[in-house]
Amino acid sequence: MPDSYTLVRALSACSQLRDLGAGDWIHKYVVDIGMGRNGFVNTSLVDMYAKCGSMEKARALFEEMPEKDIVTWGAIIQGYAANGLPKEALEIFQRMQKQSLRPDCYVIVGVLSACARLGALQLGESASSMMDRNEFLSNPVMGTALVDMYAKCGKMVVAWEVFTDMKEKDIIIFNAVISGLAMTGHVKAAFSCFGLVQKCGLKPDGNTFLGLLCGCTHAGLVDDGRCYFYAMSHLYCLDPTIEHYGSMVDLLARAGLLDEAHRTILSMPMKANAIVWGALLGGCRLHRDTQLAEHVLKQLIELEPWNSGNYVLLSNIYSANQKWDESENIRSLMNKKGIQKVRGYSWIEIDGVVHEFLVGDTAHPMSENIYAKLMELTKELRAAGYVPTTEFVLFDIEEEEKEHFLGCHSEKLALAFGLISTKSNVVIRIVKNLRVCGDCHTAFKLISKITCREIIVRDTNRFHHFMDGSCSCRDYW
Repeated sequence: MPDSYTLVRALSACSQLRDLGAGDWIHKYVVDIGMGRNGFVNTSLVDMYAKCGSMEKARALFEEMPEKDIVTWGAIIQGYAANGLPKEALEIFQRMQKQSLRPDCYVIVGVLSACARLGALQLGESASSMMDRNEFLSNPVMGTALVDMYAKCGKMVVAWEVFTDMKEKDIIIFNAVISGLAMTGHVKAAFSCFGLVQKCGLKPDGNTFLGLLCGCTHAGLVDDGRCYFYAMSHLYCLDPTIEHYGSMVDLLARAGLLDEAHRTILSMPMKANAIVWGALLGGCRLHRDTQLAEHVLKQLIELEPWNSGNYVLLSNIYSANQKWDESENIRSLMNKKGIQKVRGYSWIEIDGVVHEFLVGDTAHPMSENIYAKLMELTKELRAAGYVPTTEFVLFDIEEEEKEHFLGCHSEKLALAFGLISTKSNVVIRIVKNLRVCGDCHTAFKLISKITCREIIVRDTNRFHHFMDGSCSCRDYW
């Protein structure tokens, strides 16, 4: 008869292999032998389900447990954070706080990861203050989580300060800093940090080069990107993965080198996935190459038959080329399969509370004030020469692009709420789950000048730092 230690080790093996079937079988066995109330085993089960991506089962078991120690709380919080459910992770953390439990390093790493995803700077700083600063500086895992949180919330200067104070620096924390610098537009600093990696005698890994290529993409540095991609295999003996090829395709495509980007895909030693083809599509979007886009979208629909955006874009391209029957067939196919568009969401943190908005949202308690502020901003924008982008935009796939929604995109609602809820010297930070549209980007530049406010928006592509009428991306995203 196995004891609790044996069961925990077996469940740990399931977690490492992501073997949910074996984990389920062990769970049933635990119940059958009467060990279903063993906290040690149940915590391991929660951890196993979380690491296998089955958060519903992890949560159900967590709620059934009569007693939960800090390890149990850490397992569920880390699980939600790792599975892309940051709001749920923070909700559990807040419940834990009400029970006066002091977080350990695993809890804090999960919370910081969730805050990084949501751009919840105040919550992240509040959580990190619960631990002694030296614990972050002496523990590489905690230090990396803190650096990553500050970087993804747009506070790269603070992230760099934490990094420089770290007592031990491994390649993982270097990667976090390089990625943060690249993402926030400090590309030359990212290159310098790569020099520090070599100076410290550390061997760069695939993630190091992924960060460097990301920086090259955001800045349009094609030659630098080619050099790093070449050095990866020829100088550091690292085989480029599909992610590296995707970054290279993205770099070339954004720079308008669509043929070279397409050739790169065809020369890959592995089959291109949706991310790689999507990178080429991004270039087609930017440079309005509808012919190549049609070919790319056919590949994407084959790879991602559930992704609504691909169908919509292909339908739009057919319409633009007056292929009305093909366009209608695509729309009918979407309806037949029940495929719906992804809705645009934006988040903003005010006084430690994360507020969520979607296009045309009226659910917020302050909706009346928010829309009043939007009306005020619209008048000021028009006076400054702003004209909404109301014409048909071929490559914009979000439902938000319709004319009657232009004024109430989710990021505009979040911005209006931020303007009426914060003092004039407070930086407004917004996170969006989709790409910021061209109309909002133009409007935000003007709003930053009109209101004399600093606005930071993180979308799926990069950071946009709006100040005094301009954006850090230089309209290249």
